[in-house]
Amino acid sequence: MELMQSAIDTHVYVIYFFLAIMLFNLYSVTTQKDFLKLAKRLKFQTPLYHLTNAIVIYTGTIVAFYAKTFSITIALMIPASIFLLVIEIKRYKKMRVIKLADKQLQDEFYAYAKKIYTIEIMVIVSIYIISKVF
Repeated sequence: MELMQSAIDTHVYVIYFFLAIMLFNLYSVTTQKDFLKLAKRLKFQTPLYHLTNAIVIYTGTIVAFYAKTFSITIALMIPASIFLLVIEIKRYKKMRVIKLADKQLQDEFYAYAKKIYTIEIMVIVSIYIISKVF
C-alpha cells in the first residue's frame, strides 16, 4: 500500500507543479509586453508543460489501476488531460507563425493566450472540485 500512497503523492505534487506552470505562463502573457521575449519564454515553457502533463497522465494511470474502480473523476481526468494537451499545441502553433512586425496578430495572440491559460486553469480547478465532491 505504500507504493499506492507514493503514486498518489507524486500525482498530486505534479498537478500542483502543472498548475504553477500554467499560472506562470498566464502571468508572463499578462505582464510581458515585448512579444519576442514572451515568445522565447513560452517556447522554453512548452516542453516543460507537456512533460508535466505526461507525468500527470502517467501517475494518474497508475493510481487509477491500483484503485481498481472507475469513477466519474477518473472519467473526467482522461479527457481533461487530452484537452489540455490539444489546446496548448494550438496555442503554440498560433504563436510560432506570428512575425515580429505584425502587431495586430501579436495583440490577438495576447488575448488568445490569456483565454487559453484561463481555460486551462479553470479545467484543473474544476477537476479538483469535482474530485472532492465525488
